[in-house]
Order: sequence, then C-alpha cells, then structure tokens
Amino acid sequence: MEHVVQIEELAIDGGSPVREETLAYGGQTIEEEDVEAVAETLRSDWLTTGPTVEAFEKKFADFVGTDEAVAVSNGTAALHAAMHAIGIGPSDEVIVPTMTFAATANSVVFEGGTPVFADVDPETLLIDPERVEERITEDTKAVVGVDYVGQPCRYDALREIADAHDLVLLDDACHATGGTYRGDPVGSLADLNTFSFHPVKNMTTGEGGMVTTDNANWAERMRRFRNHGITSTHHERAEKGSWYYDISEVGYNYRLTDFQCALGISQLQRLPEWVERRREIAHAYDEAFAPMDTVEPVAQREDSICAYHLYVIQLDLNQLRVDREQVFNALQAEGIGVNVHYIPVHYHPHYRENLGTEEGLCPTAEAAYERIITLPVFPRMTEGNVSDVIEAVRKVISAYQR
Repeated sequence: MEHVVQIEELAIDGGSPVREETLAYGGQTIEEEDVEAVAETLRSDWLTTGPTVEAFEKKFADFVGTDEAVAVSNGTAALHAAMHAIGIGPSDEVIVPTMTFAATANSVVFEGGTPVFADVDPETLLIDPERVEERITEDTKAVVGVDYVGQPCRYDALREIADAHDLVLLDDACHATGGTYRGDPVGSLADLNTFSFHPVKNMTTGEGGMVTTDNANWAERMRRFRNHGITSTHHERAEKGSWYYDISEVGYNYRLTDFQCALGISQLQRLPEWVERRREIAHAYDEAFAPMDTVEPVAQREDSICAYHLYVIQLDLNQLRVDREQVFNALQAEGIGVNVHYIPVHYHPHYRENLGTEEGLCPTAEAAYERIITLPVFPRMTEGNVSDVIEAVRKVISAYQR
C-alpha cells in the first residue's frame, strides 16, 4: 500500500499557526547593568557632549583595533560623516553594492556625489570585486563594501583594487559588529568603517553609530561635522572656562548623547557572547535546512567569523508552486516575523528617475531579491523560538513544494 505524506494545513489557509504570538526578526537585549549605566549618566552633569562620549569612542576603538572612533547619532550619520571626511563632491563617483539598505548609497548623494551600483556574488550576496573593477572610471573616488548579514566582504581583493586605482576603501559594517576577517576585527578592515547601533543590530545605544579609522585628520573632520562644524565641544570649552568657538565648515547635528554612550559601553562588554549566541542559532538553522533542497542559506566563507545580524535564506522557486511573496505571507501567518533584506537600491524610484538605473543593471542581486527571506535571529531567542522558526519553515515549504 502506497504511503501518503500528510501535509499540515497552513495557518494562512485556516490551519493552526505554529505560534500565536509573532516572533520578531530582531530585537535588543537590555539587562539591569545597562539600565544602571544609563541611570548613572542621567544623574551626572553631562547628558550630551560630555566625557562619556569620548570614553565610548576609546573603548570601541580598542575593541576593533583602530586609533580613532567617532560616535554619531545613527548608522546613516556614520556613512554621511565618512563621505564628508574623504571629501566626496559633485564630480565624484563611489561604487556601492546594490544589495544593501539605501543609506549606503544615499550618503554619497548627501555630499553631491554619484553612487555607482555594483553586482554581488551569487552565494554570499557580498559585493563582487570583479564587478567593482568593471565600474571604475576616472571619476571614481571610493569603494564601499557592505558586510551583508554580518559576513565581511573580501577585503583583500577590495584593498588590492583600491590601492591599484588610488581609491578610498570604506566598510559599511553595520551588520557585522563583532565579526572578523582572516583574524582581524571588523572595524579595522578598511580606511573608514561605519557601524549602526539600532536596536535590531548586534549591540544598541537606542539609535547611534560609529566610524573607526586610523586617520586622525579624517577623525577630527568627522567630529566637527557631527557638531555643526564647530571646532570645539561644549565640554572642552567648559573645562577652559571659555565661550568662544569657530565654525570652520557647515556641519550637522549628528551628536550621540552621553547616556546613549553609557549604554554602548555597557553593551560592548557583552557583544562577544551575543555574537556567539547568534552563531549558535544560525548553526541550528543550517543543520535543520541542510536536507531541504528548496532552502539555501546565504553561503559563509571559512576565513570569516560572521556576526549574523541577519539570517537570510534563498528559495529555489523552481521547486515551489508559489513565489517568495506567498512564502513570506505564509510564514507571517505562522507567527514568524520574517523580513526581506533588501530591495536592490537601484530599483528605488529616486535612482531610477535621477540616475536612470533600471532592471538588468545588477542581474545577480535582482535574481536573489526574488528569492530571499530573512528569518529571526537575536540573542534573546530561546531554543523553543528557534524550533518554532524551523518548524514553520518546514511546514510552509512542504505545503508549497512541487
């Protein structure tokens, strides 16, 4: 007698969901020591432009192994400050991957430059050095690597290209805080390295960002830039008993508060254990999905430690009866807060209308976009949470498999 596999009815079709309460794709970890650190600073004389900002910068620079770290209000501000520091202007092009959040490209536009979109490697979805080489022109001034999902780019290859063409190399490391590449910490891999401390990232200051570099001149310029272009801070003037300041160039209010920096200092102490927990969750997913031909996690290289800000799978749509959107909706109905990272930046109307970008510009990223789904991964997830995600993926994929 032929064995018939019983397919469980999906929640989207009226069946019982794996989870009643939706599990978010990411979230912060706040512990009592974080609360105490913030409260202590709130009771101090300095809530902003005070000594805790410098203390956080010093600890973060030491953590990643650079001479300088500049704290700013968010990851986008970090990218903007970095573009300003290297003097990007209207005649300059900056090569960026299209598989990223729009801020990577937008920061070039903020300074009047032109982002030039490069395609990605089909397995890792990291910027492809060969595609970078193809995009270089006489107007190219810099290249940005984006450490997608938390895996560092091939910085050896990108460095070779940058040096050969006299370009500045930047690392958008907003996904990769706590990762390494060939034994070197993320944050020390490029000329400038930018971070985000948004709550879904690997550590948080609520909102916040950082730029690390060994170039003291760039660091000083970014410190002025985050504070309206003023050449001194209020704390520095208070220590000297002076009211006088100069504005050397137009800047922005991109300051990070002292109490946010106190949270950052506290969080930084536990970052390694949180990254390890993210990696444990990712390993559990890898093992669970290995037998499934229809689900392929984004590939990881052996020369890197991925910090797993995200866990992204690519679907084999040829083996499914539905598209990515239907799988996405079905997983949401099962109580799994899946997401999609990212819509290729060159698809967005601003770039289509102002740069003339169009479908076909970056075919690998475009094809991947149709297949990718982000699954939950964050340190507070329990083993039961992890099992729920795995169960939901298996349930949905089984129901939709050809």
